[in-house]
Amino acid sequence: MLTVFFDIHGIVMAEWVPSGQTVNQQYYIEVSTKLRERVRRKRPELWRNGWILHQDNAPAHNALSVKQFLANKNITVLEHPPYSPELAPCDFCLFPKIKSVLKGTHFVSVEHVKAKTVEILNSLTEHDLQNCFERWQHRMQLCANSEGNYFEGDRS
Repeated sequence: MLTVFFDIHGIVMAEWVPSGQTVNQQYYIEVSTKLRERVRRKRPELWRNGWILHQDNAPAHNALSVKQFLANKNITVLEHPPYSPELAPCDFCLFPKIKSVLKGTHFVSVEHVKAKTVEILNSLTEHDLQNCFERWQHRMQLCANSEGNYFEGDRS
């Protein structure tokens, strides 16, 4: 499993979940701690001025200990509406790009798959990521227009 955090300027952090590791609240707090450090180093302007984290409704993200950790570290979280899987930019933007490049390719090892995936992520341009966030805004508006009811895709 791959965890990716990004903004319109590029990938801030991409991390492979270790084999056998359950993504639980404790593990997600560890990941969030690493993310804070990456934001501090890679996006100092955000570190000074504040940044907003958008995450889906995975159980680890919604655990009380995680919410308390993020609040204590002054990380603003943009809530993800329930029943709206179509709002996670990784799911509709990043992962489909990765899958389309990897499709049909045979790799000799998992490490080769991981290396190629990181290569693909690092090749994304600011234009690609800006487009992703524009699509995300459009989807968020669709969600608001549907008053939080389930919707699919980029319907207008």
